[in-house]
Amino acid sequence: MPSIFSKIVSGEIPAVKVYEDDSTLAFLDIGPASRGHTLVIPKAEHADLFAIPPEALADVMRAAQRVALALRDVLQPDGINV
Repeated sequence: MPSIFSKIVSGEIPAVKVYEDDSTLAFLDIGPASRGHTLVIPKAEHADLFAIPPEALADVMRAAQRVALALRDVLQPDGINV
């Protein structure tokens, strides 16, 4: 059964996308904890963190850094959490 994230990746559920490449997607959280709250996910579905191949996890972290740098430039937050 596809997760909510897979449905966002496929376009079944709308999302405000802020970054996308071949293997990752970053979009704004529907219930943000703070301004600019963004989720960065692999496009391929995995059961949990333990099941993500190292290469896919590295792709997510590269995308997270790219998004974090853009958020820093635009929003000038006190900090960013991963």
